[in-house]
Amino acid sequence: GIGGSFQYGLQVSIINSPAEYIKSFIRETWLKRYSSSPSEDMITLTWSFVVSIYSIGGLLGSLSAGYLSVRFGRKKAMLFANIPALLSATLMGLSRLCGSFEMIIAGRLFSGVCGGLALNIHLMYAGECAPRKLRGLIAITASTATAVGKFVGFALGLREVLGVDALWPVLMAVNALPALFQLLTLPFFPDSPRYLLIDKKDKERCI
Repeated sequence: GIGGSFQYGLQVSIINSPAEYIKSFIRETWLKRYSSSPSEDMITLTWSFVVSIYSIGGLLGSLSAGYLSVRFGRKKAMLFANIPALLSATLMGLSRLCGSFEMIIAGRLFSGVCGGLALNIHLMYAGECAPRKLRGLIAITASTATAVGKFVGFALGLREVLGVDALWPVLMAVNALPALFQLLTLPFFPDSPRYLLIDKKDKERCI
């Protein structure tokens, strides 16, 4: 769940607290680049794009989840979801250093792809690996991980933690930590029995 639906919950909530700092960054970058101050409408439009492009990435990730989970298996598909997560963390974390608000937009797109993939494949993988008696309980962990991700996102966004002007790029890049955690731990987990039997026709490994 930490590398699955937790990522979705984290990215949904983490964007709220640094809103004013990112708007100021857009204003400063625009002024340096074009030697003119952008209108409030332009800043609002750019900020809206930063927020909403996550949904477009989520749509792309969700549409790809079915193909990847059948083509590579649930476990490998979950590992693959960490690539856009790390890419998004790199882009957003370095955006201020590079003086590019476009990097935040691109980073949000990639984090959306990660969220769309992770949320769908996590449910599939957990449900197929769970023993029959625990299947309902295990499926609920996806919702629990989403809620925990939202809570962690809000907590990290507090002014006493990372919700300050100097640290908002770190806050935006914090999704790299669950991605790295999953990359280190998930390879030791088994693959889905359903995938092994139905997609790979490997009854022995399934059993």
